[in-house]
Amino acid sequence: MIGQQRLLAIIPARGGSKRLPRKNILDLAGKPLIAWTIEAALNSKYIDRIVVSTDDQEIANISIKYGAEVPFLRPKSLATDDASSIDTVINVLGEIEIIDQHYDYIVLLQPTSPLRTEIDIDKAIELLEKKSADSVISVCEVDHPPHWNNTLPDDGNMQLFFREDNANKRSQDFDIYYRLNGAIYIVKIGRLLKEESLFLKTNTFAYCMDAYSSVDIDKEEDFLVAKCFAKDFLTIKNSRSKQ
Repeated sequence: MIGQQRLLAIIPARGGSKRLPRKNILDLAGKPLIAWTIEAALNSKYIDRIVVSTDDQEIANISIKYGAEVPFLRPKSLATDDASSIDTVINVLGEIEIIDQHYDYIVLLQPTSPLRTEIDIDKAIELLEKKSADSVISVCEVDHPPHWNNTLPDDGNMQLFFREDNANKRSQDFDIYYRLNGAIYIVKIGRLLKEESLFLKTNTFAYCMDAYSSVDIDKEEDFLVAKCFAKDFLTIKNSRSKQ
């Protein structure tokens, strides 16, 4: 299936970011954050083309420098805090359809997941083939059972916080729960456009990633964690290349 299908990688990277300004081009271990994702996509065995969707000329220039295409700038209306990922993807597909040719699947790769590698991308694509799936989405295990979560009133009173059947259980007594990690979304374009969603209700499978590779940068604390992990990542990668 993979050999007969064309895969378009889309990397969404708007210029504005309130929690962590200019996060998509912050320096992470010697290169801009977005470069990590571009390089992973370039090293994939299966991706046919890589397009960065941005409203920002500086991000566009950096993306082109590292090997991605930026055939157009994203409209400002799709670069606000309220703009959704699906609207961005549909915009890219519309532009690509006009100026180029058809693709079968999109591989959405957010630049805020820098430690997601080409190995993860290719394994997710291979899972797509194995399952004859219409979509594959990456996930990772949650750190703590969701049963230990609850809302709090304004005064912080925990009277209703604890559920009796869960309060005294150990973490290993619960089933394993997973969460979306935001690293990889692979979706069949025909269904994506029909349902106008990245989350297809049928024939979608999870690709499980470890916590290390699932770092998602949204705020300063996340970036600090990524910096620490990135040093280990580069050390391991360099040692393997010398073997």
